[in-house]
Amino acid sequence: MDEARAREVLAVAGVLPGAAREARLIALGENAVFAAGDLVVKVGRDAALLERARRELAVAAWLAEAGVPAVRAAAPEALLAEGHPVSVWHRLPDPVRPAEPRDLAGLLRAVHALPAPPFALPPRDLLGGVERWLRLAGDAVDPADAAYLRERRDGFAAAAAALTPHLPPGVIHGDALPRNVHVGPDGPVLVDLETFSADLREHDLVVMALSHDRYGLPEEAYDSFVATYGWDVRGWEGCRVLRGARETASCAWVAQHAPGNPKARAEFERRVASLREGDATVRWYPF
Repeated sequence: MDEARAREVLAVAGVLPGAAREARLIALGENAVFAAGDLVVKVGRDAALLERARRELAVAAWLAEAGVPAVRAAAPEALLAEGHPVSVWHRLPDPVRPAEPRDLAGLLRAVHALPAPPFALPPRDLLGGVERWLRLAGDAVDPADAAYLRERRDGFAAAAAALTPHLPPGVIHGDALPRNVHVGPDGPVLVDLETFSADLREHDLVVMALSHDRYGLPEEAYDSFVATYGWDVRGWEGCRVLRGARETASCAWVAQHAPGNPKARAEFERRVASLREGDATVRWYPF
């Protein structure tokens, strides 16, 4: 789905007071995200994402009732326009500063303290996209590297299923990074609720541990995350397993961009080599 197609769907949906052509595109990925006035509209890539859009709206309403600061829906239901799910949200005010790890930690504490919602959430399928991403990579990556990642995926999936958690399992954000926090005049707010799941709470904490170990997050920033949340997941014996699973998924995710993109291919090769060599000190770069 390109921008032109997304605008066609936006016009058909009729959810904006003005013309769809006047809306500003602010993101284009699995969703095309448009801003217009006080509203934000998300147009999903295909009909298969309708259930996820409906679940995201349910999560937003539930968080609002629980008093957790998060993005709020402007319409309670997602609609399907020409085979694309469309949801409407209140636009957040301009940020007052970039989000920091401690902002994320405070919001995670609030989410992790909640009981189960009155609707079903899926488990966090961290490794579910590996096969699709490797398929999209095609001949741009070494078949031996693809086979290696598939083997890692299977091993870590089995190991993760056998973990004994330290924290009580329950609701998690699922993609717990500062980029999914918006700091407005009233403080930090959670955004991008699509990956909310019911699983090990440790999933949300391993993300920042990996950011520190692989992506260069400064020690003081990680320490502020741990101090605000109140526990360091790196002391848990299962951390190695969830970290390995996330590394495997992150490596495969980059692979899909390798065709036609030399920088993605180089980053993929760096990551695979570090995994093969068992070198946890090799720096990875966001892509």
